[in-house]
Amino acid sequence: MVAERCAQVHPALDEGERERLILDHVGLVKYIVGRVSVRLPESVEREDLESAGVVGLIKAADRYEPGRGVKFATYASTVIRGEVMELLRSRDWAPRSVRRRYRELESAVGDLKQQLGRQPTEEEIRGRLGLSEPDYHDLLSLTSSMAVSSLEEMVEADQALEVDETALPGEPTTHGEDPADIVDREALHDLLAQAVDGLPERDKIVIGLYYQDELTLREIGEVLAVTESRVCQIHTQAITRLRASVETMLGS
Repeated sequence: MVAERCAQVHPALDEGERERLILDHVGLVKYIVGRVSVRLPESVEREDLESAGVVGLIKAADRYEPGRGVKFATYASTVIRGEVMELLRSRDWAPRSVRRRYRELESAVGDLKQQLGRQPTEEEIRGRLGLSEPDYHDLLSLTSSMAVSSLEEMVEADQALEVDETALPGEPTTHGEDPADIVDREALHDLLAQAVDGLPERDKIVIGLYYQDELTLREIGEVLAVTESRVCQIHTQAITRLRASVETMLGS
């Protein structure tokens, strides 16, 4: 009975509609991969990420049910991003030295956040790490790819809520998840919003322009009248602060 009711409320796409959706949204794959790969090292082949994204797009077309009231582009973005991030997680794409340095940065920011009860200043982070200003900026540039991928994973979990919350009462969610998982995502959404609100103003502006207004780092540099490399450094520091805030709130 449940299967019959679902079939009536959410009819599956026919083959022609499915193929049209896939063809019409290939550009979405390139766009998402471009956002994810902007600071990844050259060793990560963009073609591999795009292939994973296409797999996600096909999965999205196979699973999409128009009657749920979610736009296909919204649904597909979540599935595409998930496939791309899964590929990145499956590969040891970042040198161990870079991972280690980023863990040191995260640890310093997290410790200071807990001790001070607020976001640490750049000077305080440098002091904890024992780095000069130029060396600290070099560290931010070096670890920028780790920061991008770490936030993308949080955003991926947060955006998945947009897909799962459309299930009918009593139905399993799109990925067969327990309702508790949806509650967890709602909590993560709130935590991310709180964490962004607690960022220093410049960090908040960069995060907003990049993730909400979807400007490139170069375009953000033009808005702020700084170089693209400086925007990259600010972005890395902002993401590290965000993660420290979320982890502190989750641990409290």
